[in-house]
Amino acid sequence: MSAVTTARKSPSNATFNNKEKPQEVRKANIVAAKAVADAIRTSLGPKGMDKMIKTKDGKVIISNDGHTILKHMAVLHPVAKMLVDLSGAQDVEAGDGTTSVVVLAGALLGAAQKLLSKGIHPTIVAESFQRAAQRSSEILKGMSHEISLEDRETLIKAATTSLSSKIVSQHSSLLGPIAVDSVLKVANRQDHSVDLNDIRLIKKVGGTIDATEIVDGVVLTQNVIKSAGGPTRVERARIGLIQFCLSPPKPDMENNIVVNDYRQMDKILKEERMYLLNICKRIRKAKCNVLLIQKSILRDAVNDLALHFLSKMHILVIKNVERDEIEFLAKSLGCQPIADVQSFSESRLGFADLVEEIDSDGSRVTEITGIKNVSHPTVSIVCRGANQQILDESERSIHDALCVIRCLVKQPALIAGGGAPEIEVSRQLLKEVHSMSGVEQLCFQEFALALEVIPTTLAENAGLNPIDLVTDLRNKHEKGETETGISIRRLGATNSYQEHVLQPALVNISAITLASETVKSILRIDDIQFAR
Repeated sequence: MSAVTTARKSPSNATFNNKEKPQEVRKANIVAAKAVADAIRTSLGPKGMDKMIKTKDGKVIISNDGHTILKHMAVLHPVAKMLVDLSGAQDVEAGDGTTSVVVLAGALLGAAQKLLSKGIHPTIVAESFQRAAQRSSEILKGMSHEISLEDRETLIKAATTSLSSKIVSQHSSLLGPIAVDSVLKVANRQDHSVDLNDIRLIKKVGGTIDATEIVDGVVLTQNVIKSAGGPTRVERARIGLIQFCLSPPKPDMENNIVVNDYRQMDKILKEERMYLLNICKRIRKAKCNVLLIQKSILRDAVNDLALHFLSKMHILVIKNVERDEIEFLAKSLGCQPIADVQSFSESRLGFADLVEEIDSDGSRVTEITGIKNVSHPTVSIVCRGANQQILDESERSIHDALCVIRCLVKQPALIAGGGAPEIEVSRQLLKEVHSMSGVEQLCFQEFALALEVIPTTLAENAGLNPIDLVTDLRNKHEKGETETGISIRRLGATNSYQEHVLQPALVNISAITLASETVKSILRIDDIQFAR
């Protein structure tokens, strides 16, 4: 009997000792993650290719921004989704380098796979990679150049480098200064912080990217209402931002009012007229001459009778202001949103020199300039382009440039671009490997070699020979030329800092740190279970 029991137990012990399943799961996870990295690898660098994405609703997106591509990709594997989240985390932290971080994570997973095949435990690999990433951050900080936020020219060079890999790269001399001036205007230099919600990007189809401009004031996409003959231009404006409707109240959906006498009908119309006239008089009494009305879904935000009264009082009216614009407008105009007509008073108004509707390149916008008493500065950028795809991509490009300058406000340090930092970190780590022993030596060595994926990919995407170029870079870095990177203009290795190929140190530090953390998470997974 005991022999039978032993025979029955042995398969369960064999299952418990079976190490093949975790290895297979880990291998499948690495393959899935590397597939995502390979999909966007060709988009890296100034000569990177663009991807065309067709969304569920038939919208077409053309972009080479890593986060935009991954966000719209139909990724099903849970580990592959971790790389999409990694790109999103880099976008939040640094705003740039969203393609680099995923390519780097793919290379580190490839390095980890080699180490796992040698029988090294995944936890040891993951922890060694984290230590290597920490050491890489120290090396990057050591080779960075401290800059001053007053040095506008250097900031423009950093923004131009970010824009050089985009469709709008030929307009970087225009968009770079716009990004720098916008961020410096809204930056809080004491806290080293920038809230990009204070910079509003407005897209208008018509004209070319050359017509993109920064407006010192507020730009509204909504047009001035002219149907009642009201003013379209107001000087010395007193602006009211209202959240109530200028139309008669309506009964509930289920209720009906039956009127069977024309005198009752006349009385209702008279009451409506008096109701609206009293509201308009209240607005006029507060000396308001520009009215911004929030969009309403329950009833008309403003009706024709109210518009007639307001035009007689020479009040300029703009309706259908979106709910999510209210906070920005209140900050920008120095006014307070008014939810009830009883609280409408002069103290809640905003003041500006001029409000007018302007026509440029076939589209109309309303500009509010010369705003007074603003405690919180904001900026509006009007983007123009021939079609919606170009507009969307120019908006994403400007956003990346804004994020680069935001990084420099957070940590005012620049490093050379063009793969120079990765080669230098790789070289220094490979030197330090000789002083280590055991498994850690192998892990650091593979980590250092994996970093070379960035210069290799830059060379491949530019149509250059990656082996010759990376070898040349290694030689020059060994001779002490630590800022030598790949120059697409000169088609070879040259000093990236002197070529003005600059990027914030925070972008590289963040990319290496986040990539190593994601690789650690993936390596620690040994099984995937599906919930009911």
